[in-house]
Amino acid sequence: MTEQIDAELYLNLVRGGAARLAQNRQAINDLNVFPIPDGDTGDNMYMTIEAGSSASGETLSQMASAVSAGMLLGARGNSGVILSRIFAGIAKGFEGLRKADIKAFTQAMKSGVKEAYTAVSQPVEGTILTVMREGVNAAEGSSSIDEFLDLWIAGMDLSLQHTPELLDVLKKAGVVDSGGAGLLCIGEGMRAALKGEIVLEDLPSSQACPAPKVDFNAFTEDSVLEFGYCTEFLLRLQRSKVDLDSFDESVIHDWLASQGDSLVFFRDGSIVKVHVHTKDPGAILSKCRQWGEFLTIKVENMTLQHHENHMDERFKRARKALGIVTVAAGKGLTDSFREMGADAVIEGGQTMNPSVERFLEAFDSVDADTILVFPNNSNIILTANQASSIYEKAKIVVIPTKTISEGYYALANLDPELPLDDLKAALEGAAASVTTGMISRAIRDTEIARTGDFVGFSGKELLSGSPSRPDALKALAEKLDAGNADIFILFRGADAPEDEAEELKSAFEKEYPATEVILLEGGQPVYDYILLIC
Repeated sequence: MTEQIDAELYLNLVRGGAARLAQNRQAINDLNVFPIPDGDTGDNMYMTIEAGSSASGETLSQMASAVSAGMLLGARGNSGVILSRIFAGIAKGFEGLRKADIKAFTQAMKSGVKEAYTAVSQPVEGTILTVMREGVNAAEGSSSIDEFLDLWIAGMDLSLQHTPELLDVLKKAGVVDSGGAGLLCIGEGMRAALKGEIVLEDLPSSQACPAPKVDFNAFTEDSVLEFGYCTEFLLRLQRSKVDLDSFDESVIHDWLASQGDSLVFFRDGSIVKVHVHTKDPGAILSKCRQWGEFLTIKVENMTLQHHENHMDERFKRARKALGIVTVAAGKGLTDSFREMGADAVIEGGQTMNPSVERFLEAFDSVDADTILVFPNNSNIILTANQASSIYEKAKIVVIPTKTISEGYYALANLDPELPLDDLKAALEGAAASVTTGMISRAIRDTEIARTGDFVGFSGKELLSGSPSRPDALKALAEKLDAGNADIFILFRGADAPEDEAEELKSAFEKEYPATEVILLEGGQPVYDYILLIC
């Protein structure tokens, strides 16, 4: 029986949880409530825990803190953010400890429950929160780590099966909570790692967020280095070079600050994390070896890095008073948001939620005193809030837009002359005035459609279904009372034919003569059409 846990064992448990989740993440994705291909909980949770699985630390406290820091930056989606907070709470419980006995381990797990609940402004039972809490409660009083994990898993399993009784939306869909199912997988992987039943080799890299394509023509033989290099590394401080107990890492910070900009710097035990923009990465790497040795290094030419994201202009202007960051997927939507004044458009949406780190990078790229953030997806709002809570270089104001339509209409009504509080209220009011409808294919049978049919929905309510995409759209528009609206905007998705969209626009103009009907090229995945009605 295992009576104590140390740094090495803790990391093995985390990696075991990640490995088991990697094996089952598609099954977790498939537990989506809606019968359309928008499930991404498994991917989000895996990318989050994977980001903490390469941590290092000599003591349990240091290791847990490093795992938490990695998961914080890698957190994606609501489930990923909550998962990262669970492990942040566990790290708090282990603070100052070299090892932990079962009593301390139990308290750390209870701390994980507490931290997760505080991370959500309005906790909902029947979710990952409930599964974690009830699992930990079931394991309290255990006499060993082994017994705790056994009882924790059994408690989570029982709680997970009960989630449909707590949330009608789960019951109607005939599924259990996907976040809770992901956490159960992690627990099972941790137990398997403790028992030596799982091979802790390199974890598979997620394919949910492929690396962006680089346009090497953006920097030719005749180019002049103007923007420098984005330089990132993990530096392990070495006892042979510094006195770890008394070393003041501000020496490194202050020197780096004099050599570049956009500096992100923190120390976790003997590891220093650095992100800096510089024209001479070689000098920085050479200097930093005075204090330690590198664990990882990444250097990217920012002309290439920012060419694809159309962010070069930020290097040519002074710091702005007000900046805008929004989230969208699809060239048409991305271009539209930029045309309306967005300084940075983060690629993301359903099935591809951006991480906390991606938001932080976008905030850096905007370089403004105040930055308005439009997440445009209910599953991304928590990630945006998490990023805003740790960003210190500007005031971040998250406008909690739940859909592309809400973000589009809010941004279209932005008045930069308003005082910030009034502006925030006006933007939230504009978003709230919008009704959003969406069309997508069903991936399972429902009461109103069969697998492969097109379904129309608004919020969490299925409203139309038909083998015909136009028929499903027309029925949805009627259900949403588009004929009594002032504006009806139709965003055409990547899979909807252009001629079909034009015919639908003409049909709607005839059907709703008092409504202004607008067709825009969205290019978005998943949703064949997105409707904005107000």
